[in-house]
Amino acid sequence: MEKPVNTIVHQPGNLPVSTRREACLVHIYPTGPRMGVRYALGDQPLIVGRGEECEIRVVDTSVSRNHARIEKIGEDFYLLDMQSTNGSFVNDKQSLPGYPISMRDGDYLRVGNCIFRYLASGNVEADYHEEIYRLTIIDALTQIANARYFNEFLEREVLRTVRHGRPLSLILFDIDRFKLVNDQLGHLGGDFALRELAACVKKVVRREDLFARYGGEEFALVLIETSLGEAIQAAERYRQLVEAHPFRADEKVYPLTISAGIAECPLDGTATPRELMRRADENLYAAKRAGRNRVVG
Repeated sequence: MEKPVNTIVHQPGNLPVSTRREACLVHIYPTGPRMGVRYALGDQPLIVGRGEECEIRVVDTSVSRNHARIEKIGEDFYLLDMQSTNGSFVNDKQSLPGYPISMRDGDYLRVGNCIFRYLASGNVEADYHEEIYRLTIIDALTQIANARYFNEFLEREVLRTVRHGRPLSLILFDIDRFKLVNDQLGHLGGDFALRELAACVKKVVRREDLFARYGGEEFALVLIETSLGEAIQAAERYRQLVEAHPFRADEKVYPLTISAGIAECPLDGTATPRELMRRADENLYAAKRAGRNRVVG
């Protein structure tokens, strides 16, 4: 199989980037030195896998040696699983061997534990740089705000609250006994649980609030113009939503619960983001000590 020839330049951060303006895949997860690397797609099929001969090589134990094939058929690109161990997906739709799935601009490709973003041909340069910006503020695994953006948002909202005397509350929550999830399902199952939980909560978060992942299995919600009592009620709704959601992995349903701590920003002019985080974190640990799967504010 002839490999496509790419011209490689080095951008800030030492990430190799193709200068061709064809459709491409952008590596967005796992984070690390490969994040932001893009792979040009052309007329020649490409194999994604762990093997040394793969055109898109991913050195990760969740990826099979020859995991998936990307091929242009007509004007569109398709993903075809090659009997991989952990499956190949376009968004959340699985490609079965012999049944390729077409890709559309902006789709997410998941091979094993790794995620790529597909950018169609056209104004790929602008789309690529927009995607790189997204990676600075969005958690690639869960598609919610990351820790960097959370810290910036919280600082800005605390200043606004102090200035205008309007209520602001913070919810911190994490998954109960998440290590057990990883031990039983592996890191692939653990990542699925994080994605599924984020999607479950995100659909009911108000537009004006911020939902972010700020640690491994740790999440935060900044609730604008929300009192402590209202925040406790909101956290309880999220807790019940997660507890009732049927999480699935390997065709098995497994339960997840969360514990949450809440703090309200004081309006006496002494509030700081660090102090608000400290108080919410203390209440989160109080929820853990009280038996988990509960809200403390």
